Amino acid sequence: MRTKRPGRGAVEDLIVVAVPAACKSMVGSIEALCAAVASRAASGAAGREAIDYAVSEVMVAELTGAVERDAHAVMLGALEVDAPRVEIDGKTFTRVGYGNGRYRSLAGTVEVRRALYRPLGEGNAPTVDAISLRAGAIGDGWLPQTAGAMAFELQKAPSREGEQSGKQTRRLPYSRASFERVPHELGALCLRHQVNIEDAIVSSLEIPAEARAISVSLDRASVPMEEPIPRPPGRPRRNAPKITRVFHMAYCGTVTLHDGNGRALYSMRFGQMPGIDPLDVCNAMANVVYRLREKQPELRLQLLAYGAHEMWNLLESSFPESLLGPRHLMVDFWHVLEKLSAAAEAIQGAESRAVVAGWRRLLERRKDAVTQILADLEPHWCDPVDGSVVKHGPIHEAITYLTNHAHRMNYAGARAKRLPIGSGTVEATCRSLIGVRMKRAGSRWKQDSGDHVIKLRALALSHQWDAAMTWFFTTQRTAVRALAA
Repeated sequence: MRTKRPGRGAVEDLIVVAVPAACKSMVGSIEALCAAVASRAASGAAGREAIDYAVSEVMVAELTGAVERDAHAVMLGALEVDAPRVEIDGKTFTRVGYGNGRYRSLAGTVEVRRALYRPLGEGNAPTVDAISLRAGAIGDGWLPQTAGAMAFELQKAPSREGEQSGKQTRRLPYSRASFERVPHELGALCLRHQVNIEDAIVSSLEIPAEARAISVSLDRASVPMEEPIPRPPGRPRRNAPKITRVFHMAYCGTVTLHDGNGRALYSMRFGQMPGIDPLDVCNAMANVVYRLREKQPELRLQLLAYGAHEMWNLLESSFPESLLGPRHLMVDFWHVLEKLSAAAEAIQGAESRAVVAGWRRLLERRKDAVTQILADLEPHWCDPVDGSVVKHGPIHEAITYLTNHAHRMNYAGARAKRLPIGSGTVEATCRSLIGVRMKRAGSRWKQDSGDHVIKLRALALSHQWDAAMTWFFTTQRTAVRALAA
């Protein structure tokens, strides 16, 4: 409608917006936003000069942030339950006072007055408030989406980069210490529900119609760990280091769905910090495979890894045929070629490429390829002077590798069944899950904090972050019911 502004003679086009009484506290920030936008638009229309539009972007971000914070104040205030006594999880709590609660949103901190409660008869127990319980706040007032967004930032990069990102985007305007603390609080809570989160992910996962097989792969990658330096006898020298950086092996795993040509359709990624039983990550993968085959029993199962006996002992014990049915065992094809290339070079020198190409064709086309290749290698296994077996060098390594894993090298059979023959997915996961995030220059990790980051990053790389967080946040919300006085 057309109105006149007080004190002005000119008629301007203004629109009257009806604001519900419950939202009256938002009027000031809304008016400030509209007035600032109108002012910038008028100054822009008055001339044809170039302007610094970045200033406008910052202004809009700050003013819309104020509107957002006011909106949160209204909605959080509506969650308040103010009564002498309330019931929480079947337990009676009594009101002990009031205070201003600070709740952290994506746009910044919001203050809301709330009642505080303690369990009846427990005078020294921590206080709780209905707003945090009903909203599912994490820690000391971090709203769910805010805590999740901060955890997502930490799984990508260190806390100092999260702080800088917040300053640049005008979202998550919190300190480095907050980016360090809150994601680890959320990560610790997620670990308590890990099995249920994985079940929820698999339940919501739609298996592609073209999926024909599941491959499971396991590998290791080094992680820099922080360890204390034992104190030497006597008085230590001044400023002597108390911790050192030592590399230990972490475990990475993948569960991948493949189509009828062996092409990867989707991969779910897993990780485990050094010092934690690797059977945990194997059992997690086995649970996912079991759930997937419940949904689609005709999916063929293949176990893929390189030749380390530890990997195969873990895989074969965690995926028993008695539980999961027939399985195909396959040593990574490219590791085999790597061993054969070194052996061929030792035998043929410059002509080794043609020899390796011939062995590769054998492996891809014949089920008895390993027997034929061993027959080619064994005459070169002995010392040409005394005829003794040489128990070192690339020829010995190739023969040993082929002998130990011959029953896992039926590549011709796998190709005929359109199954994958390489473990590239898990090797790429080692780089993206461990290498990119955990092995940055100068980084060192403790077991618990590192495991939080690995588990959160595995969810993100599996494209299951939203599904996992949606399920997890349902576990953090608690009903609060007022009781009669």
